[in-house]
Amino acid sequence: MDHYKILGLTRSASKEDIKQAFRKLAMEFHPDKHVHSPQQLKENATLKFKQVSEAYETLIDDRKRADYNIRQNSYRNSANNYYSGGNSDNYYRNSYQNSYRNNYGYGYGYSRPADGGSASVFTKLETVMRFMTTRAFLLNAALAGVLLGATYVVDAGGEALWKMQNSGKSFEEAMESVEKAKAFDDKR
Repeated sequence: MDHYKILGLTRSASKEDIKQAFRKLAMEFHPDKHVHSPQQLKENATLKFKQVSEAYETLIDDRKRADYNIRQNSYRNSANNYYSGGNSDNYYRNSYQNSYRNNYGYGYGYSRPADGGSASVFTKLETVMRFMTTRAFLLNAALAGVLLGATYVVDAGGEALWKMQNSGKSFEEAMESVEKAKAFDDKR
């Protein structure tokens, strides 16, 4: 399902264009407007309204729109590559696998460019950036930062406490005097 086609827009549509198209179609297909319509027409309008709403939710959010555009481009590239090979069985099987991965979160389904050029570097960089901006990664990074900060604070606090209690002596000097005291006790 092409969200742009559902809203009757091009890929270069602005947010304002998306809002206007959604408002127009939402008014046309809203279920409340079809309360007294025949059952079949009511069901079709409800289905179309759900599709329009989903398309709007995806395209109005910048992150979702970018993700959708990437997935759509990837799907088109992979479909063209498989279909151009002449084996229609591969085309349908791989198209199903790509849509399965895209729709159910098991991967992004990116296709690798044939030349292995800068587009593949971009895809890898984008995948790393997606990983680094996930909520779990950010929470783990924050926890690691808190733990490192706490370690530093405890270490600095221990040093400051040592200096307050033992002015004039370094820790090494204190350890030497402890060792001497032990050696003296052992000789007795």
